[in-house]
Amino acid sequence: MPKNRLKIGVFGCGAIGSAICSAIDEGTIDADLIAICDRDPEIEHIADALASHPATMNISRMVRSVDIVVETASQQAVRTIAPIVLSAGCDLMIMSVGALADAELFCQLKDLARRNDCRIYVPSGAVAGIDGIRSAAIGRIDSVVLTTTKPPAGFAGAPYIEERGIDLSSLSGAIVLFEGSAADAVQAFPANVNVAGTLSLAGIGYDATMVRVIADPAATRNVHEIEVTGEFGALTVRVENVVSPENPKTSYIAMLSAIATLKKLTEPVWVGT
Repeated sequence: MPKNRLKIGVFGCGAIGSAICSAIDEGTIDADLIAICDRDPEIEHIADALASHPATMNISRMVRSVDIVVETASQQAVRTIAPIVLSAGCDLMIMSVGALADAELFCQLKDLARRNDCRIYVPSGAVAGIDGIRSAAIGRIDSVVLTTTKPPAGFAGAPYIEERGIDLSSLSGAIVLFEGSAADAVQAFPANVNVAGTLSLAGIGYDATMVRVIADPAATRNVHEIEVTGEFGALTVRVENVVSPENPKTSYIAMLSAIATLKKLTEPVWVGT
């Protein structure tokens, strides 16, 4: 980690990216916002509205100007920019963690990070208990099951919904949309269940982690229930997250997790596994 103030570049200025930019502006993260990148044609206005007035840069220029690139865009963005970032020896924080279900890509990125002496950071996101699962994984974990329940609007536009022609607006009660592996879940719902990817990396992998996805018209929060068993015993976690006012697919705590991860990188004491 650099001895001078951390220089940050944000790739993707949606709900989470904008929250990170604001946190740096407000001093919550003791770092410098150097650059932002987004396909929004209003990107220059976004930059001008920030007190730090970051430059707008493409990824090739950004990696030469910052210590860490924060991806908050999409799984496709991870596939595109991650090799560029790590090849430049720049650290990378990934929010669209479902992209790492691609084992070949994940191995490539880990190899690039090792060879170029940089790191990949994956925040806990919208769930709790990641530290406990990482600890349990040192021993034997027998099962990890995630049940995610969201209001129907939280799944709008997901490939799984579009391909099957599911009319979310017509639901009169809770319905199980999906049951299967985390590997399949993050492809079916790439912007909706990134928590499945985080759990998979912390625990027993994408293929062995089981996911159930529920749409419930009565739900007012994004609920994630995690059940883990292994030689350590059993772990059960339930989080009821307030939905981001900017993006119903995102939990507010996912934004806070991204901010907390960057804040941790600037602090002398790290708490948690």
